Amino acid sequence: MRLLLTSVLLLSSALLAHSSPPNIIVILADDLGRADYSAFGTPDIRTPHIDRLFAEGMDLKNFRANCCVCSPTRASLLTGRYPDRVGVPGVIRDKEENSWGNLSDDAVLIPQMLKPAGYHSAIVGKWHLGLESPDTPMDRGFDHFHGFLGDMMDDYWTHLRNGHNFMRKDREVINPEGHATDIFTQWAQDYITERATATQPFFLYLAYNAPHDPVQPPPDWLEKVKKREPQLDEKRTKLVAFIEHLDDGIGRVLGTLDQLKLTDDTLVIFTSDNGGLLNSGANNGPWRSGKTHMYEGGLRVACAVRWPGVVKPGSSSPIHATSMDIAATVCEIAGTTPPAVIEGRSFLQALKGDPKAADRDLYFVRREGGPAYMGLTIQSLIHGPWKIVHDSPFAPLELYNLENDPKEEQELSKKAPKVFQELRTALQAEVQKAGKTPWQ
Repeated sequence: MRLLLTSVLLLSSALLAHSSPPNIIVILADDLGRADYSAFGTPDIRTPHIDRLFAEGMDLKNFRANCCVCSPTRASLLTGRYPDRVGVPGVIRDKEENSWGNLSDDAVLIPQMLKPAGYHSAIVGKWHLGLESPDTPMDRGFDHFHGFLGDMMDDYWTHLRNGHNFMRKDREVINPEGHATDIFTQWAQDYITERATATQPFFLYLAYNAPHDPVQPPPDWLEKVKKREPQLDEKRTKLVAFIEHLDDGIGRVLGTLDQLKLTDDTLVIFTSDNGGLLNSGANNGPWRSGKTHMYEGGLRVACAVRWPGVVKPGSSSPIHATSMDIAATVCEIAGTTPPAVIEGRSFLQALKGDPKAADRDLYFVRREGGPAYMGLTIQSLIHGPWKIVHDSPFAPLELYNLENDPKEEQELSKKAPKVFQELRTALQAEVQKAGKTPWQ
């Protein structure tokens, strides 16, 4: 106990030593499997730069994305709210008949929250929360946008989606050349370099498309993995090479911070928007299923937080946090107050070494079209060790005890009917709250 108190006091003193708010970088991978980095212990992959963030920072071991697919999690991360509370219960697409969200006009995003603290804010990479005004990054508080408005790219070299060019610099249509991962990395480096001499702190949201399908590693990266890991099948080989190429980009961004002597003054958060896609060869560790599903493999994601002088290197925290908690956390760090309506909670105390966190229910939702969903939702709710899951609109609800059964193998709705009814009622209440916010 005395050792923990001493550690907390030392870290608190270090926090006070920072005379001004830090720069903040949030790096978001797209569909990265929970175990798809080498620091996790996965033997067939080499990710030294992602590993560096874990070695020099904190591992939030029970971190979850707010959804098992892209747009909803991104909406939660940037607003600090459940996705259906800001009009994004499903994926926003360029075809209206298959688009399942519309970012609410009154939603307040992180750049707007940080403005009172003097932050300059930029997004580099994938936006995926609207294709035209008033739902572009420049309309929603960002001072700079260099990236891709749409969802997935049909090709990482042409950057098109359904024949459309969604690449933008601020509001200008652009047509850059090269692999999208390399392009976004360079743009992030350019932005950091530009802001290095500014007097105000910056917030950079670096949202890569990788390793979302189509899985297209550059040929030299693919060849390197083929030689090193000849035992892997073609699918896994390509994904490993794709992720290692992404890791190299992250390393170049971290290297820019080092070169400009900004590392000690910059908070870096690394995570993913959902679990990995099993059909692409992703590794979600011991957890069940993957992207698009409400089981733990679809929701659990890696999260590393590095803040030199405040976060203890090589540390970990058992707290249960989600993407929407990032907004509340960076606001507390910056000294600003987020909107009172947000559901996200700051995990700053955990970063300073306090493992305690108040209990709360966690709710997850996804709306989707097609014959498997028909425009309906799937959802889940976690209450203490219990989790209720509705993974298909046309299947029964399921109940699991994550403490005793983290792999969700033993369905308990019949064996624990009282708990099942309590969670079903709680889940229904969350669904009802969502009905107050239009998503079209």
